[in-house]
Amino acid sequence: MKKFRKTYLNDALAGIHFSKMTQVQEKVYELDKQKRNLIVEAKTGSGKTHAFLLPILDQLEEETNHVQAVILAPTRELATQIYRFTKELTDYSPKEIKVDLITGGMDRDQIVDKLTHRQAQIVIGTPGRIYDLVFKENVLKIHQASYFIIDEADMALDENFVDELSNLANVSTSAKKMVFSATIPEHLHPFLKKYLENPIVINVHPQEISNLNIDHFFIKSRERSRQSVLKEILSSINPYLAIIFCNKKESAEEVYQLLLNQSENVALFHGGIPYRKRKQLIQRINQLDYQYIVATDILARGIDIIGVSHVINYELPFDIEFYIHRTGRTGRVDMDGQAISIYEFNDNLYLDKLEQKGVKSSYKEIKNQELVDARVRNKRDQRDWKENELDRLAKKKVKKPTKVKPGYKKKYKEKIAIEKKKLHRKMKK
Repeated sequence: MKKFRKTYLNDALAGIHFSKMTQVQEKVYELDKQKRNLIVEAKTGSGKTHAFLLPILDQLEEETNHVQAVILAPTRELATQIYRFTKELTDYSPKEIKVDLITGGMDRDQIVDKLTHRQAQIVIGTPGRIYDLVFKENVLKIHQASYFIIDEADMALDENFVDELSNLANVSTSAKKMVFSATIPEHLHPFLKKYLENPIVINVHPQEISNLNIDHFFIKSRERSRQSVLKEILSSINPYLAIIFCNKKESAEEVYQLLLNQSENVALFHGGIPYRKRKQLIQRINQLDYQYIVATDILARGIDIIGVSHVINYELPFDIEFYIHRTGRTGRVDMDGQAISIYEFNDNLYLDKLEQKGVKSSYKEIKNQELVDARVRNKRDQRDWKENELDRLAKKKVKKPTKVKPGYKKKYKEKIAIEKKKLHRKMKK
């Protein structure tokens, strides 16, 4: 493990059982010495958060009282998670490091009063609220910041934060800018070109979708209602924890009600739920209080959720990249996972594109509460495909056990026990 200049960081990382830096963390830390702007494209789960936290904390001037780092995230949940990770490290420092979390939903007057009397060394928040405090209230001073970080940048621009990000970047003219994103879509290029002079681009994809331990099953609706197909899917699986993704909060609420009517142990999670309740839900989800979560894409990226054995796409996401984000919630901590998606006839082009991205698709139907092979889509049996191990595995029936096998539960519990302890420790801080 790399030894950091600030010795407390070495103790902090040992304390959270952080034994080896990931590929993206190694690259960002080494390139930080060059003082150039960075564009980092890396998938969820690659260790992006610590990739920017470690160089920031290692270079932090502890004796100064101005803002040295601004970290922006597109949602309150992501900002809160970054804050927890930061406090997890800074709590080991012998000298106090002031870290502020500033998001929508927090008491504005209380934040303004605090900032009037002192500035934090690290500010973490959502673009809208940070913008208000810098420009409208004029109480947050970020012009001396050494680091300006945008996490999940493509998501931030999708949330129409482009004006806020642009103005904040203009204030932090002398700061080293790091932009992190799972993908770098075309609409992000103008922003990057304008505000990141001569950047170094890092592409790190340590876990391509084809290499994850996920079986991708697709079930055709065949002109039936999605709700009836979902009922059949639920009858064929017995998940440790399943996330059912919907494209809109309205459909999420319908599915949630459906599962409640079936007396399932289910939670609902979307952007229309008050932030305080969403925060409580994340904690309860990670305590494994539920077997099912019905959610929109707010839960698809960045937020740590442990123990997910199944992901169900009630509706295929509009953006193919979000299929990758959603299904990446499972197949973690060296466990197998299943992604089950409902599709229609007009989704054929969408499915072709997924397969081009490396998704090993297996087409299923449900008979007698079992997932069994369906007729191959688009007469694929006429194509000359070489059968590999994944294809052979996908042809096996996946039965729902009448009882959850003790070994199945035990295996998941053993794998996620350490992750739960880590997360619970973070929640308490």
